[in-house]
Amino acid sequence: MSDSPLTNAIIIIFLLFCATITVGWVGTMQNPAIGEDLMKIFEKDVADQIKGKESPEIFVKLFFNNLEVCLLLFLGGASFGILTIFIMSLNGILIGAIMEIVRKDHSVAFVAAAILPHGIFEIPAFILSGALGIMLAQSLISEWYFQTDTNENAQKFARLFILYVLPLVAIAAFVEAFITPIVIHLVA
Repeated sequence: MSDSPLTNAIIIIFLLFCATITVGWVGTMQNPAIGEDLMKIFEKDVADQIKGKESPEIFVKLFFNNLEVCLLLFLGGASFGILTIFIMSLNGILIGAIMEIVRKDHSVAFVAAAILPHGIFEIPAFILSGALGIMLAQSLISEWYFQTDTNENAQKFARLFILYVLPLVAIAAFVEAFITPIVIHLVA
């Protein structure tokens, strides 16, 4: 592993995310009813909020939805990382299940077109937020055992969140609202 605690946390969260995507994908292959149930949750919580809306309104809704997830991933570190791990796992399982459901009815190119344009920004935002949450948890644990000051670390992590995660979430929402639909239309 790397010498950088942030790099290590990113690797851990990335591996967790990949593992849970696989669980969602394979679980839905084995039992499509699970995937259908997860798809209903996604449609109710996300898709129905943007259905029939114009791109600028979709952008705003996606931005705030993804910012909320990223904030929960980061601030979930205050639960000693339990909330961070739970939210990251749930998102991975949901993405894996949705990918399998969509793959049944569409080509691999369609699935890629639906995920990649905005996913290249959104997924790193989720992973970085989760990594910052893990680092916050580590800092809290260190404070508990070694009487260190978590406040200074939390401020540093918050600056990283604002500097990197916030722009990634904004770019991802813009791409998902304005560009991803065009790319999907080209391959559909």
